[in-house]
Amino acid sequence: MTRFADIPLGTRPRGRWAIAARWLVADTPSGRRLVRDGEVVIDGDTVIHAGNRFGGDVAARFDMGEALVAPGFVDLDALSDLDTTLLAYDNWPGERKGRVWPRSYVERGPYEMYTPGELAFQKRYAFAQLLLNGITTAAPIASLFYREWGETAAEFEAAARAAQDLGLRVWLGPAYRSGGMVVEADGRITAEFDEDRGLRGLAEAIAFAERWQGHGLVSPMLAPDRVETCTEPLLRRTMRAAEDLDCPVRLHMAQGMMELDTVRALHGRTAPDWLGGLGLLSPRLLAPHATVATPDDLRRYADAGVTVIHCPLVSARHGSALRSFRKLRDMGIRVAMGTDTAPPDMVLNMAVGMMMCRIAENDIAACTAAEFLDAATRDGAAALGRDDIGVLRAGGKADIAVFDLADPAMAPTIDPVQTLILGATGRVTRATIVDGRLSMRDGRVAGLDMAGARARAQAQFDGLRARYPDRTAGHPPVTEIFPPAYPLMDGCQT
Repeated sequence: MTRFADIPLGTRPRGRWAIAARWLVADTPSGRRLVRDGEVVIDGDTVIHAGNRFGGDVAARFDMGEALVAPGFVDLDALSDLDTTLLAYDNWPGERKGRVWPRSYVERGPYEMYTPGELAFQKRYAFAQLLLNGITTAAPIASLFYREWGETAAEFEAAARAAQDLGLRVWLGPAYRSGGMVVEADGRITAEFDEDRGLRGLAEAIAFAERWQGHGLVSPMLAPDRVETCTEPLLRRTMRAAEDLDCPVRLHMAQGMMELDTVRALHGRTAPDWLGGLGLLSPRLLAPHATVATPDDLRRYADAGVTVIHCPLVSARHGSALRSFRKLRDMGIRVAMGTDTAPPDMVLNMAVGMMMCRIAENDIAACTAAEFLDAATRDGAAALGRDDIGVLRAGGKADIAVFDLADPAMAPTIDPVQTLILGATGRVTRATIVDGRLSMRDGRVAGLDMAGARARAQAQFDGLRARYPDRTAGHPPVTEIFPPAYPLMDGCQT
């Protein structure tokens, strides 16, 4: 009989096959339930049973032992590059550390700091990392700081192929913008816009979306960059195109003080207030962060059906917090989850999110592990208009994550979901199945040598860091932009 370890990566076992485990999260007509000694049965790309022992015939049954079988995560702000925000945590302010273009760099002409091959590789590598962490659906996000301007359709064609090769369900769209922030010689930060360039980016994104409608694992979205880099015409045309394409729009908004100050200076109001006044808030809108959203902004989100994408880890690293997960849910705002930073670990994000919510509310009862698992699975799927992913039920897509509850570093299991969030990280993900296909098992991903890819990623990241002086105000050397945590020991010291 075939062992689970013998299933070729990237394939589906023939016929009906079953995964049994000590614990299963199953979605039933009565709600989400934990099943002890549960079993999920898959036929092709679809789950045909999730619950107690299946009474019908199966071609193969794989017992995962002390494991939790759950719906795969839906990551709506999924890290899809080599994360440059990691360079910012001990190195600030951002405008002096290459995170805002200086006037001198703008005048010399911004350039692509990666080759087309490097851009394609980093998406493929990032997608593999998502699979390592049990993420089965992703809406990728990457920085534009190291780009000449926006993302290109060509690199997203490569990203679509990577998702299909590796076996990851994705919502894709190249990011575009009308403008950006510039650091002047006197230190002031100003906004500059190029309307025509922004509209050309939108046109390219629409053409990409039209090409990738109805392609199984790949679905389109429109992804204008941060709200402060967008103009009214660009956003109006984006939302109109989204209606025509019937696709979601992701727009980073209410996420930081630079955005808040810039939008108020440009439009005299907060970003959600500005978009609300334009009639552009809608259920299609996925709005990451909301950490600087005012109470009135949140009411606008609730009234318009906007989904907030909660990315606790990156927010906490920047010293900010969603205030709060509990409050938004009580207001009727859908809260989905995103990773946004390295590591792209949804388990870690749920743990940080729970702590953040309880601190914000000063109340241990402010949230539960189940609420965060719901946000990271079915609520994210609902934001995409899907009820067949982010769930584990008959008729749903076979997008599944298997978590090892016997990992030696974990505390004893009391409740599998609580133990996963409080006692583990995404590194206990034992297997990831997407569309009924085994995409990841025991740290190995279909179609990619992870050890070789890790070495290549490091070399690529080192090359990018070496170019930071070009786009850092004053053009200091790398050692000054990113000093070591401690002074390096001189060779003659002891």
